[in-house]
Amino acid sequence: MTERRPIDSWLTDMDGVLMHEGVPVRGATEFINNLRESGKPFLVLTNNSIYTARDLSARLIRIGLQVPVENIWTSALATAKFLDTQHPGGTAYVIGEAGLTTALHDVGYVLSESEPDFVVLGETRTYSFEALTKAIRLIDAGARFIATNPDNTGPSPEGALPATGSVAALITKATGKEPYFVGKPNPLMMRTALNTIGAHSETSAMVGDRMDTDVLAGLEAGMETFLVLTGLTRKTDIDRYPFRPTHVVDSIADLVELT
Repeated sequence: MTERRPIDSWLTDMDGVLMHEGVPVRGATEFINNLRESGKPFLVLTNNSIYTARDLSARLIRIGLQVPVENIWTSALATAKFLDTQHPGGTAYVIGEAGLTTALHDVGYVLSESEPDFVVLGETRTYSFEALTKAIRLIDAGARFIATNPDNTGPSPEGALPATGSVAALITKATGKEPYFVGKPNPLMMRTALNTIGAHSETSAMVGDRMDTDVLAGLEAGMETFLVLTGLTRKTDIDRYPFRPTHVVDSIADLVELT
């Protein structure tokens, strides 16, 4: 393997890496504090499109992780950035929460049910049959189909919840149209994140707890990858995949000295 250059910039997943069930993972506070003190560019990434960056920043600060708004990158922000570059000033019918609608408003998009350019599907805890029916009919009428992320389920204290990927599959079954997924593992999300902080993939690392999203996205974006074992992926799961992370560590605590 070719020796990589020193890591100057960091991207890290949030749930399962920095926090677990609302509690900071051991070493997460030191990891974030070291990055802030060193001045190294970094972003905390999440495929969850429900919350705004301001909401997430407040949530992290509340548990002792001092992550400013400008250091958070969500699939909603990546989706808005993508649409702004592809079709500036467009219109969209949106199924989602404030994280997604705010991001689209901020890039100048108009939310509309009347002949929108796009149907944009994001995360929400209140998917309605009426909204899904509207989305299906708009796609049938020619609207292009975008989804913030391909995650099929999301966590909750009671168990798994249907997420964007599984709801997108329902719409695809009804329309015959596949969505373009912007979030991880699409390397587009990683590249827009790197561009946001002026970083280069050759000197950047991605830290995540999932092989199928975090590690795959980092790998395809040309980054060094660290799999932590404090989230969804167990060490015994790694060999099931046809690709490997650059490094496997027990937790974010093992990376503190690298920052």
